[in-house]
Formats: sequence, structure tokens, C-alpha cells
Amino acid sequence: MWHSVQFSRYGGPEVLDMVEMTAPVPGSGEVVVEVMAAGLNPGESSIREGHVDKEWPARFPAGQGSDFAGFIARIGAGVTGWKTSDAVLGHTVRGAQANFVTVPAGNVIVKPERLAWEIAGSLYVAAATAWQAVQGANPGPGRTVLVHAAHGGVGVIAGQLAKRRGSRVIGTASLDSFDYLRQIGVIPVEYGPGFEERLRRIAPEGIDAELNRLGDNVLMNVDSTDTTVLQKIAGLVADRQIVIPVAAIYEFARVRDAYRELEAGHAHGKIVLCMMPVRYAHQKVHGIDLRASEATKDAPNRPPVPPNHEALPPVIGHRHRHPVASPAADRSHAE
Repeated sequence: MWHSVQFSRYGGPEVLDMVEMTAPVPGSGEVVVEVMAAGLNPGESSIREGHVDKEWPARFPAGQGSDFAGFIARIGAGVTGWKTSDAVLGHTVRGAQANFVTVPAGNVIVKPERLAWEIAGSLYVAAATAWQAVQGANPGPGRTVLVHAAHGGVGVIAGQLAKRRGSRVIGTASLDSFDYLRQIGVIPVEYGPGFEERLRRIAPEGIDAELNRLGDNVLMNVDSTDTTVLQKIAGLVADRQIVIPVAAIYEFARVRDAYRELEAGHAHGKIVLCMMPVRYAHQKVHGIDLRASEATKDAPNRPPVPPNHEALPPVIGHRHRHPVASPAADRSHAE
């Protein structure tokens, strides 16, 4: 049985429902993607809570989610270059959190084989937002860039992109994120009282560019993607030139819990929904509750937390054969 996440009134995560969906049929120029993983973004909460209803009102029942990764299940008329079962990642407007999503063929790109599903499914909004912010800041050798919320989904990418341009990067973060930021070459500075003085000690000659308010609402309300940027970022991540932390992984049915953690504002990295979670026989960490780890990170006697990569991947890269797919018919459109 297939489902999509929807809400029929403004509110918190409690208004999100798992609604049964019928087999999707692509229109001309479209593809249907069976979703393996879908990321969460703070802007989605703002839309659902009605905070931006004047700019982007919801039409009820409204879908939820922007980023996704999965396999092409069906191909519409006029689409070339794709075949069923191709692994892809991409972007849609308010509908990624579903077993199937229908998008224009230009909204997806090939998923690099080495790119984990969890990261591929949560990449577009954060990557494109970070890319735009860094392009506007124009970092380069000899320049000092300050990235606010450098441990967040957008900030962590922006900091690494600025580093790749040769800049000295300083990132605001809480103390428990300092080690991680140092590992990616970002100089951490704690926000809060005394911030200006701490910043002056680190950068006595001042800041050349500042990346703040890295919002993603605009990107999530435009039904198109800059595939050039998405391909560049996906390639950098797949080649491990950029690292993207995963803070928590939730089964699809626990979408409300996933947004509760996102909206608590303490997650260090991306929060992802997985549609087909599995456990591996030789997986070092079995059933790790990343949400519990996040909630108890400051407890004095908390158990040690294994690195995120030891708990991955919870999804497996094989598409089930569903009645929705008609490989023979779909392949004829792609050839």
C-alpha cells in the first residue's frame, strides 16, 4: 500500500497524515519516481504552520517535502535519456514525502553510485541554497567568511564551499559542534553573550563576507531545479570532497516524529525519511536510535554514540517491481 504525507490545515507536526495514494501516471515530459529517501527542511515547517501563507499559501490538502531520491518507475511521452530503474535524485514542490512522486524529467539527475541514499534524498534545497549564498559572498584567497549556524544543513555545505574557494571560514555553532567544524576546516565560534568579543579575537582584521539567514523557502516553491549546481554538489559529496552529516533517520511512517526533532532546532545535520529501511546482517550498529542519542547528547552519563556512517545505510538500493511500472512501454519512450 502506497502513501503520501499530507495536511489539511495549518499547524504543527500533528496535522500531518499518511494518506493512501493511487498509482501515479506521468504526463508528457514527466517521470514517476519511486522514492527511497526524502529529506526535511525547516522551510517546510514554516509553510505547514502558515507563517508564510501570504507569500506561499497552502492549497488543502497539501503535500509535504521537497528533496527526494529513488528509482524511475514510469516515463511519460516525449521523455528521452531515461529508462525505468534508473537511480535519480531531485526536487519537487510540496510532494517529495511519498512512495511515488511525479516530476518534470528535468527535475532529476543521475544519482552517483557512491552517494548514500540518505544524503541524495536530502540534498537539493540545502545544496542550492548554500551555493547561491556562497556565490553572492564571492569568497576567495585572503578573504575571511563568517557562516552562521555552520553546523546546520545549509551552513555545513556553505562553509565547505567557501573553504574550497580558498577563504578562511569561521562558523557559529554550539560547543558540541566544535570538533566537527574543525574536521571540515571551519574555525568554530560560540554564539551567545560575548560573541562579538570572541569573534574579534579570532578575526582581529574583521570579516569580509557574512552568510546569515540562509533560508530555503523560495527554492521549495519553484518547480524547477538548477541541475548544474545539483550535479556539482552531488559529485563533490560522492567523491568525499564535501561531507554532509546525517543527524537522524526515520521510517516513513514516523514523519511526525521527524518534524518534531527538526523543529526542536538541535539537530546537527540532515534529518531524513527512509521509505524502505533494512538492517544488514553484519552491520556494526543495530537499530541505533539516533533520535535518543541527539536528545541525550548533554547527559553526563550518556553512552558513547557511534559515528553516523556506522549506522548507515538503512535503505537498500533495489526497486521492487510494482504494478505501477510498465518497463516495456516506458522504455519505448526513452529510446
